[in-house]
Amino acid sequence: MFRVRLENDTVILGYISGNIRSSSIRILMGDRVKIEVSRYDSSKGRIIYRLPHKDSKRIEDSG
Repeated sequence: MFRVRLENDTVILGYISGNIRSSSIRILMGDRVKIEVSRYDSSKGRIIYRLPHKDSKRIEDSG
């Protein structure tokens, strides 16, 4: 379980979706994620995607 701060400064409780868990994608503090907020409880949501870091450099094919 993760505490996720939304763009409007609301903090909700997020859990990792099965697809991310099965792909062994690590989510660390400070990572930006895409989250689906539950329609039944707006204080909980499912993390469905980890967004790439802005400062990370992509490996580009030079050939």
